[in-house]
Amino acid sequence: MDYIGQFEDDLMDLIAIIQKDNPKAMLIVGGHSSGGGLSIRFAGSRYSEKANAYLLIAPFLKYNAPTMRPNSGGWARPYTGRIIGLTILNNVGIHWFDYLTAIEFNMPEEARDGTETLSYSHRLIKSYAPRNYEKDLRAITQPLLVVVGNEDDAFIADQFEPVISQYTSVQVKLLAGLTHMGVVVRPEIRPVIKKWLEGLGKL
Repeated sequence: MDYIGQFEDDLMDLIAIIQKDNPKAMLIVGGHSSGGGLSIRFAGSRYSEKANAYLLIAPFLKYNAPTMRPNSGGWARPYTGRIIGLTILNNVGIHWFDYLTAIEFNMPEEARDGTETLSYSHRLIKSYAPRNYEKDLRAITQPLLVVVGNEDDAFIADQFEPVISQYTSVQVKLLAGLTHMGVVVRPEIRPVIKKWLEGLGKL
């Protein structure tokens, strides 16, 4: 990653390729955890209207949002002092040190397959996170589905609906017995998404 904000530019490049070959296709932007945060960031960008709908699975909002457990329930070890210092530098236009590690993740061994990224640079976490989740959520006027496991060990599941609904119209589904990683790999999520997609087709 070369600069903060590259992810949404890269997403727009991919969207342009898709729309070139499929100009009438419905485009849904979505992601899990940090990817959900990126989707919210995308919604708050100049590209927001390119999406027809948003699908967020246990999305990251902000380190101190009401949805957060302390240290993501033990999943994350943020370098808080470093993040604060680098953010101050960014605010005056200095990005020389954005490559430094800003957070490490303690992903459970059973959830690993060897392809995961267990630490993020400052540049990476800033590119994943919404600029301002309240403002970015307000930019979503398209259909929005949020799915969270009610045993999410990183986020507080029952806080998503009251938090997000303050800023935009949202459908929140809590899935019984599913953890932060379980919600993306267990089959229980499939009929929820299928029903939502069928509803989109009727719009």
